Amino acid sequence: MSDLQVAVETRGCPLGCEPNDVLILVGHDRIHGLPGDFDVVQCTNCTLLRTDPRPTPETIGFYYPHEYGPYVATRVEGSVTEPPRSPLVKRLLRPAIQRVFDFKTVPLPDLPPGRMLEVGSASGAFLHRMARAGWSVHGIELSAEAAEAAIDLGYSVDIGRLETAPSPVERYDLIVGWMVLEHLHDPVEGLRHLRDWATTDAYLALSVPNAGAVGLRLFKSRWYELHLPNHLYHFTPKTLGDVLRAGGWKVERLHYQRVANDLVGSSGYWLHDRGLIRLGQRLMQIPDRGRLWPFVGYPIGYLLARLRRSSRLTVWARPTT
Repeated sequence: MSDLQVAVETRGCPLGCEPNDVLILVGHDRIHGLPGDFDVVQCTNCTLLRTDPRPTPETIGFYYPHEYGPYVATRVEGSVTEPPRSPLVKRLLRPAIQRVFDFKTVPLPDLPPGRMLEVGSASGAFLHRMARAGWSVHGIELSAEAAEAAIDLGYSVDIGRLETAPSPVERYDLIVGWMVLEHLHDPVEGLRHLRDWATTDAYLALSVPNAGAVGLRLFKSRWYELHLPNHLYHFTPKTLGDVLRAGGWKVERLHYQRVANDLVGSSGYWLHDRGLIRLGQRLMQIPDRGRLWPFVGYPIGYLLARLRRSSRLTVWARPTT
């Protein structure tokens, strides 16, 4: 590692495999340009990929600055009781567009409102959405600043790590975590906590980057979804299922999201590294800021999803009995 300013630790495979890792790649923080090089290794026993060594739980906050994307993107604008309204045409077309294009995820199971926990609730946008649908919502968020934004909206949020969060008074009917499992220092222990906090017929809904995607094979350390060192684990469908089972959950459905954001973003990193900085930066911004890109990229994302090689997964699981 070079120019590292935080404490690091080495941990073995969370599935309890005998130590036998191989180095897959070395990368660095491409989101904020913070210092440090980080190894991604693969357990040769179970094939789980992980970042090791990695920042400790006490120091990894260095890589989550105030402008961290998910914190900004999940802020709720306007009044909680009277949110800003979109133009009429957009409101009428949005349900049809979401059903047809299915950019990021598919709808949650059709559940009656109950108690919901969001792990990694950021600034509260999903809490807000589900509360407006009649759910009693609670969040867990590592960033105090992001959590305070949700608390200011009137939502209950525990500030800190999932592994150290207090047990709830009542169990949850639905637990969600959007792009959060890969950030946990001990995903198996975290999933066991969630299993203990869930009702017997609860749903767990998670989304994670797919390390089995075409983009990782093509771009390696320049893969847009790699996001080192924030992503401590890099799941394939197989290893995601293994970790869920070890944590007390059984997979009911696995969905490959119909997105190709990683291909354009990774291309931007590739061009940037070759000196084409402006063009590279433009491509890097397309996944988050390109208004037409979801439509243009949809055919590619659809094909990759059909081939089970798209860059993001959504999984639904139920507690094991």
